[in-house]
Amino acid sequence: MKKPARGRTEKKNCMAHNCEKCPVRARYDRNPRSLVGRFWRWHIDFCPGWKRYFSSLDEGKRKELTAKYGLKK
Repeated sequence: MKKPARGRTEKKNCMAHNCEKCPVRARYDRNPRSLVGRFWRWHIDFCPGWKRYFSSLDEGKRKELTAKYGLKK
């Protein structure tokens, strides 16, 4: 039996959930200067999943993350 195809909305919500609970992001939060932390910070500059997650947030949360992670936009 085939699994039903996931819709675009469900996939978007899944990505937001993954970014929210990302273990690599947690490593950055614990130690931004670690190799894994620096990799995560570099990665979010071009990651389409992070961009989708970030754009799904409300304005206040976006400003908070922009300040916390030193984002340009």
